[in-house]
Amino acid sequence: MTLMTLVYGGTPGDREKAIASVASQTSAGVIIEGLPDGTGLLEDLAAASQLQLQRIAPGCPCCHGNLTVRVMLNRMLRQAPQQIYLGIADASHLPAIRAFLQEDQYREKLLLGAEIDCSH
Repeated sequence: MTLMTLVYGGTPGDREKAIASVASQTSAGVIIEGLPDGTGLLEDLAAASQLQLQRIAPGCPCCHGNLTVRVMLNRMLRQAPQQIYLGIADASHLPAIRAFLQEDQYREKLLLGAEIDCSH
C-alpha cells in the first residue's frame, strides 16, 4: 500500500520545500499543482533520486483537474512508490480530494497519511 500525503497552502515554493525535505527519504512520487517556483528543488531531487515528479496546471485538482490528477495518480501507482505527495494550493477542496482518494479504485492502494500545511 502506498502512503499518500496531502501538501497544501502557502506559496508554491513553500510546498516544494516541504516536499523536498521529506521526499528524499523513500521511493516517492510527487504530483504538484502549478509551475516550478524557479529553485528547481523538486526537479533536482527527481534527477538525483527515485522521485517521480508530475506537475499539473494550476487550478482545482478535484474539480476541473480531476481527470488529469487521476491519470497521473494511476500511472504513478503502477510504479509502486512507497509514498506519494499531492501538492495543492487551495485547502478549501481538501474534503473533496480526500473523498476521491478513498473511492473503491484507490481504497486498497492508498493509505491517507498525515497532511502538511504550509500556510504557517
